[in-house]
Amino acid sequence: MKYGCFAIAASMLCASAAHAQSSVTLFGLIDTSIAYSSNGRVNPSKPSAGGGTQWQEFSGTVYTSRWGLRGNEDLGGGLSAVFWLENGFDATKGSAKNGGDLFGRQAWVGLASNKYGTLTLGRQYDFMVTYLAPLSATGSGFGGNVAEHPYDNDNLNNDMRLNNSVKFSSASFDGVKVGAMYAFSNQPGQVSNNNAYSAGISYSVGPVNLAAAYLQINRDSNSPNATGAVSTNDGDALTTGGLQRMFGLGAQYMFGSSSVGVLWTHTSTESATSLWLGGNTNFGTLPGASNGAGNYIKFDNFEINGRYFVRPNFSLGASYTYTMATFNSPTGNARPHWNQVMAQADYNFSKRTDVYLESVYQRVGGGNGISAFNAGIYTMNPSTNNQQVVVAVGLKHRF
Repeated sequence: MKYGCFAIAASMLCASAAHAQSSVTLFGLIDTSIAYSSNGRVNPSKPSAGGGTQWQEFSGTVYTSRWGLRGNEDLGGGLSAVFWLENGFDATKGSAKNGGDLFGRQAWVGLASNKYGTLTLGRQYDFMVTYLAPLSATGSGFGGNVAEHPYDNDNLNNDMRLNNSVKFSSASFDGVKVGAMYAFSNQPGQVSNNNAYSAGISYSVGPVNLAAAYLQINRDSNSPNATGAVSTNDGDALTTGGLQRMFGLGAQYMFGSSSVGVLWTHTSTESATSLWLGGNTNFGTLPGASNGAGNYIKFDNFEINGRYFVRPNFSLGASYTYTMATFNSPTGNARPHWNQVMAQADYNFSKRTDVYLESVYQRVGGGNGISAFNAGIYTMNPSTNNQQVVVAVGLKHRF
């Protein structure tokens, strides 16, 4: 009897130990607000249809609502198998985002080494998102979605993901991390039609964080490849067209939980055809040939941001972004520029639940009458003119 009890106890201990070496976690976030927008278009892609003041219940003012599964298995010797599956959804009506893809935000599997870093394969974020966005107010920053730069032209708001990608992110070596990734076109005989690559570096020492990143997407506007690195049917498009490049630098200084940050990003798109907001609102077709032939657009974004914790559970934040662009086409040129101010107050009931008040004001000049350069904030209906104000009161809950 003693031996039987010992055997049962030993087997239970072994099972517990095996269970402790691997884990699967269900996680998520729900963000819903009541939002006011000025000058909203009735038809987002047709400013001539008119519009006006808009009140709406809105999902994802700061962070897109999502749920997912993540896990790891200890393989021994400091090596683990890891995975991440993440779905984005609209909390106001329960519908899926990212073109209806089940795990449209992220879907990857890989190996993680405590000594060297992590190698992953699947649908993933590039290094503009991984290293540079945390120093910004937008994206993973405190201001989130409505603080994004115009059209999220630099992807700091992580509206775009790379399919078919292999990504390596190093462990920290004296505060330095480096990373590189490649995304396949998956197209027979067209290796460079909608493939992509990205690289980045970050450095953290004491209260100072620095980062730089680069992303290039190779596309043929005459022969679109919908199954390549950047999908054309998942609702995650940014500026559409041909060859696209993004790069930038950023710095952040922390004092306690509070922070100040500055960054600059530059993007360019050849044969540009359309501009989008938040990845799923078509803001307007650019003048020129239907395939964008002869078109070229570039953006430079300059941002300063800061967040101050008045109390451990109450913070005030703000950012200012100046964006200047150059657009050239066979039918006309423009030099639009944007001034955008964001302000936020956030109160935490707990580590998982908080309420916020956030407002954004955007004004555009130099659009040369091109409606695609009217004001527009995230996926709120774009403005009928060159100005727009958004004010939102919302609740976020994490699980």
